[in-house]
Amino acid sequence: MAYSSEINRKADEILRERRNSALRQQEMTKEKIFAQIPRLGEIERQLQVIGAQTAKAVLRRKDAVENAKSLSEKSLALQKESRELLFNNGYNKDVLEPKFTCPICKDTGKYDDEKGRTVRCECLKKLRAKIACEELNKVSPLSLCSFDNFSLNYYDMDVQEGYTTSPYDRMSKILAYCKKYAENFSLNSPSLMMKGATGLGKTHLSLSIANEVINKGYGVVYVSAPMILSKLEKQHFSYAYDDEEDTMNTLVSCDLLIFDDLGTEFQSSYTISTIYNIFNTRLLNGKPTIMSSNLTLKDMEKCYSPRFVSRVMGSCAKLDFIGKDIRVPRR
Repeated sequence: MAYSSEINRKADEILRERRNSALRQQEMTKEKIFAQIPRLGEIERQLQVIGAQTAKAVLRRKDAVENAKSLSEKSLALQKESRELLFNNGYNKDVLEPKFTCPICKDTGKYDDEKGRTVRCECLKKLRAKIACEELNKVSPLSLCSFDNFSLNYYDMDVQEGYTTSPYDRMSKILAYCKKYAENFSLNSPSLMMKGATGLGKTHLSLSIANEVINKGYGVVYVSAPMILSKLEKQHFSYAYDDEEDTMNTLVSCDLLIFDDLGTEFQSSYTISTIYNIFNTRLLNGKPTIMSSNLTLKDMEKCYSPRFVSRVMGSCAKLDFIGKDIRVPRR
């Protein structure tokens, strides 16, 4: 997946700092242990000399195999002595090795596979995705909402006309469902559609799920429909296609996308097709999405299309919020 040069640069900087930090820590450890066991320092210097001699021996045709074999035997003997010295002094055999965050690529972002091909490490892919998610989440209110500060006391306990359950009972069940969803979240979790009038807690609960899922180590992106579609449309019509592709890649590839206030965006042929492409691509890739909207399904069909409702909404678990705007008594 392609990311912008800025995201790639940030990921490379983080990897470089991780690697440099591991190497600095290794040198500090060596300095400490070599002061305690001087022979270990001597062994390391001898091994460095043998390494240089081995490289030269390989380049020489005459007696190359015999010289390389002799140097290899010396190296193995020195390595054995080093391990024994460490063990006898209470150290683990790999204490002098650098402790990289990723042992596969040693914090370089790439490694040679079994076929000798240089491939991009999974840690770099995850780091780039994490940075892209963080960039989109910079202006989101993720830190403001949690299950702990969601109160059911604002919901009416009386059954309203046209319903068979009270807002309080309905929201009790929805709250329990959202908690369980967050607790058991995986990449195979279903998508959710939160529907209901303004001010019933849809954003609060979706953000509460987001915080729990982020704490599990998943990449979560929260966006409001008006904000993200305005951003994409501006990128598209200002010919910033690389930025547009970068934003779209993040939206369709993150582990969980929370798309808030669907239907409140300025609608155009571009935004309608973009919304469908985002949701449909995530659906095809098996990526869970949480959507919230004040629109009914009939209104969605008018705003978008019956195809949209059938294809996208038909794949979601639906949570219908009922009651009066709970933000009013809070003020």
